[in-house]
Amino acid sequence: MHRYFGRADCEPAELPFRCDGFARAAAITSPSGDRIPLSELPAFLRALLVTDGTVTKILEAYFWEPVAVDTVEQRFEAAQQPVSWISVEAGDCCLIRDARLRGTDSGKTFAEAFSLIRTELIPPEFRQRLIDREIGIGVLIRDSGLESYREVLDVGLDQTANGETAVFRTYRIIIDGRPVILITEYFPLSLYR
Repeated sequence: MHRYFGRADCEPAELPFRCDGFARAAAITSPSGDRIPLSELPAFLRALLVTDGTVTKILEAYFWEPVAVDTVEQRFEAAQQPVSWISVEAGDCCLIRDARLRGTDSGKTFAEAFSLIRTELIPPEFRQRLIDREIGIGVLIRDSGLESYREVLDVGLDQTANGETAVFRTYRIIIDGRPVILITEYFPLSLYR
């Protein structure tokens, strides 16, 4: 959860890819300050950064194999600081989930995802299926018929848990007009080149 502490909110007009999937001069920045123009990223990675659909299904169509969502770790944790992107206050209890999106034929990890979830704001049946780790969040939202909206908040470069350079995007899922889920997805750059 600490990765979200102290992150400043963007003004709605400044949110990357809020309305458009094209930003000619846009670049992403690494923690060390290196900038890579979006135009230099592989086309499919650019598509993943702007999509507001279920990433698992897009990965299945692109790599042409089933994709499993493996929950690596899941726990409840009290926030030590506010996370304004989804209106979490210090002391609020949230569900933290680390997952891996893995090709079931190739065994390749196509993405890693870190989620911060305000479980008290989602319907009980949805909440239980989420806690039980039945399926990925996007598929669960689609299958449950919940009306939702995804809003991209940040894109950039970072390192995955195993030290690979990855392109990431952070977005929130709004359900019933309230920000409920914050997700950061990491796509290993070497896999998509």
